[in-house]
Amino acid sequence: MKALIVDDDRVLADVLAFTLRREGFEVVLAHDGEAGFQRWADEEPDLVVLDVNMPRLDGFAVCRRIRAQADTPIILLTVRGEEDDIVHGLGLGADDYITKPFSPRQLVARAHAVLRRAGKTTAPAIRQAGELALDPSRRELSIGGREAVSLTPLESRLLDYLMLNAGHILTNETIISHVWGAEGGDRDMLRQLVHRLRLKVAQACDADAEESSVASCAFIETVPSLGYGLIVSTSAD
Repeated sequence: MKALIVDDDRVLADVLAFTLRREGFEVVLAHDGEAGFQRWADEEPDLVVLDVNMPRLDGFAVCRRIRAQADTPIILLTVRGEEDDIVHGLGLGADDYITKPFSPRQLVARAHAVLRRAGKTTAPAIRQAGELALDPSRRELSIGGREAVSLTPLESRLLDYLMLNAGHILTNETIISHVWGAEGGDRDMLRQLVHRLRLKVAQACDADAEESSVASCAFIETVPSLGYGLIVSTSAD
């Protein structure tokens, strides 16, 4: 799948590109409306992520031009949250609308949703973070090319979320909401799940699957009273 990101904020555009590349997308960039429309015509992307406030040609105008020629899924990004702007963007043919600021996870979820509605399937990408590689579809973890270790659905969901946010500490509440959703979880359940996942990580590192061996392969950091984060390392030692 190819995604076109059009945003005059180059820092944000790079963050969005990094996020979508980790999901397996090929990404092309443009930083104003005129260039964005030209890249769309040249690259024929499967998805357009389009900022509204841009020089030369705003996002609404780009959306209108694209819709006059094709039904490429479009997600509009803007700091505007007024209902009239949202209605206007959707009325021009945008498939979704995200108000800044937003999380990478939200963008990924919206991207997959609009592609599904458009009949475009996106196979789960292999998630990479340092030497860790997670295959979400098979629920398998491998480290440094070693033999893969099978994960439970909850372990896979937790690791995928930590890898997506590698280098950042996520609060207990945020993780619980993502992993268990409406089914509900609590801090004790999360603590036990993290413990089991650490054992699987140790096993994938070829360490003995015992508590004493986990420290040598501790990719998951605990911040007391706050939450957990994934420490990305270039070595499995």
